Amino acid sequence: MKAKTIAKNFGFELEEEPISIYPFSPVYRLKRPEGDFIVKKTQHPIQKANRLMKYTKTINKQGIEVIIPAKIPVENPRTFDEETYVVYPFIHGESYVGKDWEIQEAGRLLGRIHALSPVNNEFELDIYNVFDFTEEEVTESFQYIVQNAAPHGITINPKLEVRLLQAVRQQAELKQADLISVATPHDFKANNLVYTPKPYLIDPDNAGWIPRIFDLALVLLLFHNELVSAPDRPFTKQQWHLFLLGYGEFVILSQVEKANWLKALEHVFLDEVMWLMADVEEDWQNSVQRTLFENLIQLFLDFEEYSLT
Repeated sequence: MKAKTIAKNFGFELEEEPISIYPFSPVYRLKRPEGDFIVKKTQHPIQKANRLMKYTKTINKQGIEVIIPAKIPVENPRTFDEETYVVYPFIHGESYVGKDWEIQEAGRLLGRIHALSPVNNEFELDIYNVFDFTEEEVTESFQYIVQNAAPHGITINPKLEVRLLQAVRQQAELKQADLISVATPHDFKANNLVYTPKPYLIDPDNAGWIPRIFDLALVLLLFHNELVSAPDRPFTKQQWHLFLLGYGEFVILSQVEKANWLKALEHVFLDEVMWLMADVEEDWQNSVQRTLFENLIQLFLDFEEYSLT
């Protein structure tokens, strides 16, 4: 279904087909008399979307700065064909630029979110269960990464493949590690925050029931991904400890989590970063993204510098 038709079903009057403000999925900024709104795809089917909205509304009522569906005269979210969309209010604020206070406040926000998680998955969010990578996938992905980097004069360290294969071999052990899982918006990245001036989460649509340290690992690896105003590298050691300083005001990590931190980092790189570098060839043509990838590989091969303490 065309975006214009979807928008009209939500009560927006448009003369032309809207253009997505995000290149990787449909996200439209539209206007109504009462203000600006975002129309975007969310979890599907509608039952999953409603569970997600129940979760975000709950933590919003508990004081978390997270976007919730706009109050409009029609059902929201709603399904069109095989996709479900939601209307959110547009949140005005500033983009993240990598200032120390922004990093620490982001850590506080994620810490508050994790601290509010129920012990059990009472919101029935999707449970993280991606522990089935194969060595063949890694070998193939590594070859694509090498091919993507070569035209830009970049030689990929072969240790990357060795480390990724190691991550594959320890999947079963990590799955059985009895890690603490939490309800979380996941995808906690700078491009999903606006500062008002405190950070406000504007895209919680990847929420799930996820090992807590996997959520932290994603922050370390991809917090600066896909945001022009962010630095073209992951956190420095100092910035990472600033994030943890804010996070640690609300969460005390377990000894099991600390013991499995490096394995968790390797696994999340395998799950979230490897495919970015292998499958999205056009990212390598972007000098900022290319530099981020190079720095991510360096970080990946020297994780010991980024502890949880």
